[in-house]
Amino acid sequence: MSDSAGGGESGGVAAAGQDAEADGEPPQQAPPSLCPPEQGPAETTEDGPPPSPKRSRRSEEEQGDGVTAQEHTAASPQGTGELQLPEGADQRAEEAADPEYLTECHQNGDRGPAAAAGEEETRAEEEEEHGDEEAADSPAAGQHLDLDFSQNPSMLTGSWTEYSNFPENYLKGCKWAPDGSCILTNSADNVLRVYNLPPEIYSYSWDSIPEMSPVLRMAEGDTVYDYCWFPKMNSLEPDTCFLASSSRDNPVHVWDAFYGKVRASFRPYNHLDELTAAHSLRFSPDGERLYCGFDKMVRVFCTERPGRDCEERPTVVKKQGQSGIISCFAFSPCQSVYACGSYSRCAGLYCCQDGALLALLPTRHHGGLTHLLFSPDGNYLYTGGRKDPEILCWDLRDPGKVVFSLKRNVATNQRIYFDLDPSGRYLLSGDTEGVVSVWDAHTAPPDGNEELLQPQLRFQAHWDCTNGISVHPFMPILATSSGQRQFPWPTDSEGDSASDTEGGGGGVALQQEIRQDNALTLWWAGPLSPPAEESRDQNTAAAEEEAPGVPSV
Repeated sequence: MSDSAGGGESGGVAAAGQDAEADGEPPQQAPPSLCPPEQGPAETTEDGPPPSPKRSRRSEEEQGDGVTAQEHTAASPQGTGELQLPEGADQRAEEAADPEYLTECHQNGDRGPAAAAGEEETRAEEEEEHGDEEAADSPAAGQHLDLDFSQNPSMLTGSWTEYSNFPENYLKGCKWAPDGSCILTNSADNVLRVYNLPPEIYSYSWDSIPEMSPVLRMAEGDTVYDYCWFPKMNSLEPDTCFLASSSRDNPVHVWDAFYGKVRASFRPYNHLDELTAAHSLRFSPDGERLYCGFDKMVRVFCTERPGRDCEERPTVVKKQGQSGIISCFAFSPCQSVYACGSYSRCAGLYCCQDGALLALLPTRHHGGLTHLLFSPDGNYLYTGGRKDPEILCWDLRDPGKVVFSLKRNVATNQRIYFDLDPSGRYLLSGDTEGVVSVWDAHTAPPDGNEELLQPQLRFQAHWDCTNGISVHPFMPILATSSGQRQFPWPTDSEGDSASDTEGGGGGVALQQEIRQDNALTLWWAGPLSPPAEESRDQNTAAAEEEAPGVPSV
């Protein structure tokens, strides 16, 4: 990738984070650019694992409003490094956020005997540590996002022109990077595109956000079947910045997310020693293995050893098991278990170590499964199929039991994604009519009686099929993608064709133009004002009072 899309703050991947699937918890790390707006973008540390940062009170205040990550301390992809804010940024943010706290500490140090001062300081330190512990626990509770669905999300920006140069260049989903720095899309022109998160979002300058343009374009040779990010992706470590994709009649390609070039390839072969394409892809949570789905077969590659060597795990043994093409994967965040969905309309649970079948869920869907999701606690599995109006929630503590179902309009064979926020409370999905529905899973009946769960919110995101939706790892931002294959409407009579020619547009072409809406769109689903604005005003006033030569008002 060129310098404009490479490392640094303007690169294709420009922030660091932690994947939710890796350890069963939402990412707890903010990108460097989430420092206070007046300080400018953050700087990266020197080579090697940076030291542990000192948490600022301002970040604790903002995390409750869903603007920054809940906690800056999170393990790096190697599990040793941590992200550090610029030198002095924590102190300035702390003074800006709570000047009364600093004044109180100063007074406690000057009054009373030394023992009393020591007790006050010890109490203050204990309170601060206790607050840090609560802040560290809150991501698991899913409160750091502060998603607000009491009203329709606000549209921020998107990308439309990029998909208008190619006829019927509809999108096929979108996926946020694990560190939240960029988003990946797939479209009908067989090109994978990477978009950076606009920096104006951090400063609430939403009126000046321009249309997004991709910083990377990676062209596959044929129809892209599936694609996924490396779960340990950290933009501070370029070696971890890559993604995998599978296309028809091609091996699995691993793309460098900084330069857009093929870094490696995995070549699966069938029993006739012919190259075969994987229909689904997913890295294991630790990133050490790549799972690929085929007809009645799962092939597992070692990420560090590209090539053709793999472990074969048949899903049908002695005519027993899960038949059909394995179309999607999902890994449990709490146990060494993964789920496979197939076009035979069923889902199976398997052991990660040896691929042994643990349970086969009943066939309840009307079409082949296209997407799977585990809840953050690993107790529930959500499944959705093509041309199937339901998303089913399965209780894995009692395999085969459906807790509740969610209705959506799916009238196409296209893969319609759905997503969960890191807390597992909100499930979001688009439909064929372009409507996005939001369900609150916590409102499900506690007794587990199967019933239809009504959506908490529905809003028109696109005028065409909303096939992809992805929730940002730690910010209240939604990404949606739209479009579908359009079919010309037949004319009613021969006279219509003549009149259409004279009219210069044609009724069929006009009808298609109205229906098409091929776009990637970002939505804000959090507070509509900067949470630290009042603190910045207080800090500015205090600075004016302390500045010499400035008369007080």
